[in-house]
Amino acid sequence: MKKYFEFEKLGTNYRREIIGGLTTFLAMAYILAVNPITLSLEAVPDLPDAMRMDKGAVFVATALAAAVGSLFMGLIAKYPIGLAPGMGLNAFFAFSVVLGYGIPWQTALTGVLFSGLIFIVLSLSGLRELIINAIPAQLKFAVGAGIGLFITFLGMQNAKIIVGDPNTLVTLGKLSSGPTLLAIFGLVITVIMMVRKIKGAIFYGMIATTIVGMAVNLIEVPHQIVSKVPSVSPTFGAAFHTIFEDPSSLLTTQFLVVVITFLFVDFFDTAGTLVAVANQAGLMKDDKLPRAGRALLADSLATVTGAIFGTSTTTSYIESTAGVAAGAKTGFSSIVIGVLFLLSLFFSPLLFVITPEVTAPALIIVGVLMVSTLGNIEWNKFEIAVPAFFTIVAMPLTYSIATGIAIGFVFYPITMLLSGRRKEIHPIMYGLAVLFILYFIFIK
Repeated sequence: MKKYFEFEKLGTNYRREIIGGLTTFLAMAYILAVNPITLSLEAVPDLPDAMRMDKGAVFVATALAAAVGSLFMGLIAKYPIGLAPGMGLNAFFAFSVVLGYGIPWQTALTGVLFSGLIFIVLSLSGLRELIINAIPAQLKFAVGAGIGLFITFLGMQNAKIIVGDPNTLVTLGKLSSGPTLLAIFGLVITVIMMVRKIKGAIFYGMIATTIVGMAVNLIEVPHQIVSKVPSVSPTFGAAFHTIFEDPSSLLTTQFLVVVITFLFVDFFDTAGTLVAVANQAGLMKDDKLPRAGRALLADSLATVTGAIFGTSTTTSYIESTAGVAAGAKTGFSSIVIGVLFLLSLFFSPLLFVITPEVTAPALIIVGVLMVSTLGNIEWNKFEIAVPAFFTIVAMPLTYSIATGIAIGFVFYPITMLLSGRRKEIHPIMYGLAVLFILYFIFIK
């Protein structure tokens, strides 16, 4: 096992990989509670039952998709990245496709399945890897920094340090509230341990925050440890129903838009996550991502698997950077993540102690670590500064990694051409700029 994952070469060990995997799992575990609520449209009253997905089945599908996807990533690509149904994509699935377009959730699952199959073809052809490696180093640094700001913003939202405001969009939250104070405590204790260079500081910070939260009654002490696994039969295989029972519904412009959107967002969310995690873990070589094709194939297979089980698009999680910060460097940590998601099927009551306030400090600290790539950007060259800046600020402001990448990639060939640096632009970057412009015009 050590030889397969190259522990000695990468300077890691079982302890670091297990702690890293556990840290990533804890940072991702919220999806097990959030995804069933989102896909079942629980927040929307007075809907026909036929429009709602079964919450228990979605919970199981979420755990199985995350487990299989993470195992694929660990065994095939050997990267310390966890996979699960993606936030944002699940909201698009539920609120735009099912609720907005009126498309049955079974047909929406078919759209996810098709996008995953297209991913597999692109991955096996090498096109996806070629695109990622065509991205210039300066934009890769910008993507990493932008994601750092994005997940810091997400962490501050989870902690209610930053809240919505009708006049200014966002503002400072009520810092005296119990949950926010708990998150601030977790942030302070984690910063102290990070400054003292304690290995696994992020993980230990989450544990300390959970214990204190239970001690002051902000986190409920679980009364049950093991529970029965719900049935996945209401959603399992539903993606095939439309193919065999109503294939004509797949030949519509709306369905095509759904597939393209799933394809687009997952592709560039995954690309951004892979680059960011690999940069942080020190795995990039000559500004290229080793085994990128394998990582993308693992992501594609996870999407298809998730669609078959009955959940929205499965994708690589940026929360994996928390595990990397805790010491993970190899795919062994992804195997740990996969096993923990399988175990979560039986120990779901314990997951409720991992609240947003517990994971918020981890996201904020990881954001601090990731924005260090800002120093590698050539800010003194305006043709580089403009696309890099737009990439960075657009991610938190639009609440989308993919949109930030799109805006930056549109500006990059324009500024480089106008500055007389045409020869430095990879031909693929021109094609991506055109595709992104068309995306903003016709889909976004």
